[in-house]
Amino acid sequence: MTDNRNLYRLLPKVDELLEEVDIKRLLASIPRRLVVDSIREELDILRRDIGRLSLNREQVLDRKNNLVKSVVDRAHNKDLPKLRRVVNATGTVIHTNIGRSLIGEKVMENIEDIAMNYSNLEYDLEKGIRGSRYSHLEDILVKITGGEAAMVVNNNAAAVMLVLSTLAKDKEVIVSRGELIEIGGSFRIPDVMEQSGARLVSVGTTNKTHLEDFERAITEDTKVLLKVHTSNYRILGFTSSVSAEELSPLSSKYDIPLVEDLGSGVLVDLSKYGLEYEPTVQDSIASGVDVVTFSGDKLLGGPQAGIIVGKREYIEAMKKNPLTRAFRVDKFTISALEATLRLYLDEETAVKNIPTLNMLSLTVDEIGKKAQRLYDILINAMEYKGLNLNIVDDYSQVGGGSLPLEKLPTKCIRISSETIGISELERGLREFKIPIIARVYRDDLYIDLRTVREEEYKIIAEGLKYSVGKIGGIVT
Repeated sequence: MTDNRNLYRLLPKVDELLEEVDIKRLLASIPRRLVVDSIREELDILRRDIGRLSLNREQVLDRKNNLVKSVVDRAHNKDLPKLRRVVNATGTVIHTNIGRSLIGEKVMENIEDIAMNYSNLEYDLEKGIRGSRYSHLEDILVKITGGEAAMVVNNNAAAVMLVLSTLAKDKEVIVSRGELIEIGGSFRIPDVMEQSGARLVSVGTTNKTHLEDFERAITEDTKVLLKVHTSNYRILGFTSSVSAEELSPLSSKYDIPLVEDLGSGVLVDLSKYGLEYEPTVQDSIASGVDVVTFSGDKLLGGPQAGIIVGKREYIEAMKKNPLTRAFRVDKFTISALEATLRLYLDEETAVKNIPTLNMLSLTVDEIGKKAQRLYDILINAMEYKGLNLNIVDDYSQVGGGSLPLEKLPTKCIRISSETIGISELERGLREFKIPIIARVYRDDLYIDLRTVREEEYKIIAEGLKYSVGKIGGIVT
């Protein structure tokens, strides 16, 4: 039986390891605290394994010889930020789990300028007195959407809550049963309404709601007629719903504001680019809606934000609501959103420079050329023995709860193997220094070029080599 006490004596002390050349080099770039923690953790693992696995002297010495490398690897992993850049090879353009919409280069220039300098966030340069942070976005939102006034909060759920709290606290809000949606993360319209203090009155049925259902439900306590765009699902078949255009005369007849939550904010007609028509904010305002809420980080292609546009009297009341301070946006959001909105002053410029719109509007031929370039890099740069690569037709998704039925024709590089486990290959890509998020279907791995940028081709090539090597494949 092995004498564990003698084996434990073989292990170096923390101070001894700190004197190793590679550890000293590590200390030049990584905080000492992280390095010491890594040393202690690796020693703890080795001590545990001596007892648990009954290691012999040779095995302990072998592990000891690799201890410095293990410490270096652990310290580098500890030093990585928790929020990290990844490569989106899934083809889902607005991928909620990996950051939704990308910020374009022109927008980043504006963020950098504001972030690295003082700004007139709440200072009126013309009058030389304190100003309002909402003023920086209001004019351009009014110009683009056609609303009378506008304001911005930190996300669309907050926007809906603020609207209902301001217009209908302790009063009734009428909404179709077919529009009581779940926004995401189990955050539901009824929950938002409850937190706002408004009382929900649902009318119609799940699949059919008529105008008379709304009118019959109106009482003296009714303060809002609410329409919610079901952007993240569709009810098909025997259905009917009441449009904002139909509700507008009813709203005027009873002098009750009509509010529409569009969810994903769209400022251009996507049907021009081969996608399903999605109601634009401009359409909603033109149809007579009094207040419209929508997201800044979905189809609009900007930062996370909840945008409210509509009649001035209602917007001004919201600005005075105490919740506004809790929901307010910071200078980074304002600078990113303003720069994004400025691109919308010219639609062609917006489609070219806003990554979300650009990815959604790519043709199959354009994606095919991207796929061929990446394929050539993967094939010519190195030989992945055991892997079969080919370009195939497939479909991308919009994502982010937007256009749920839309299937976007795309081109993918499909990777299959009879000797290497695809699930292990996918895990290796995720564990690369810049994680690569691909999709697996029927034991094949797919890299969808719709969401892969040209500067990421080299990362994918290196990540694939890393993953194959990690699982014991042969890379030459």
